[in-house]
Amino acid sequence: MFQVRIHGRGGQGVVTGAEMLSVAAFLEGKHSQAFPSFGSERMGAPVVAFCRISDHEIRLREPVMEPDALIVQDPTLLHQVDLFSGLSKSGFILVNSGKSFAELGLESLLHTHPINRLATLPATEIALKHIGRPLPNAALLGGFSALSGEIGIDALLEAIGDKFRGKTGMDNKDAANAAFHLVQEKMRHAATA
Repeated sequence: MFQVRIHGRGGQGVVTGAEMLSVAAFLEGKHSQAFPSFGSERMGAPVVAFCRISDHEIRLREPVMEPDALIVQDPTLLHQVDLFSGLSKSGFILVNSGKSFAELGLESLLHTHPINRLATLPATEIALKHIGRPLPNAALLGGFSALSGEIGIDALLEAIGDKFRGKTGMDNKDAANAAFHLVQEKMRHAATA
């Protein structure tokens, strides 16, 4: 079973992101589940959402305490709570930022995790360019697809299209696709560096 924990703030699409990831897994013939964990239910409050993906039926219902991947939608949370709790040394980390891990004060992760499992992505900027709003969830899912390979980009784009119709759907798919290619390029560059 592959477990993902998504950290962000209310109004950023954290819960929707987990749901779209779950739908993408289902479209690929896998079992999946997505669910949120709220603190105070208000705009801007910290929110955590979870997604599990498996080739077999999923019977667990508790929060993901030992994720295989972390997606951080809001980098202001990086030093407020222990986002990395329970993450294995081989876990994937994707952070919504145009800064490097060192610039974010996360240089220690570069020494404890494989470099090909770590990425930053300016998802909010990608969202502003393609969607016109600072909603980074679709872009982050595209980046996650490229980083982890756990979900294919085609299934993800279909899940996004199922969630958002018309121009909104196309714009979100464009953001996800742009992020996918940007992370792919970063991974190629890191492999040759």
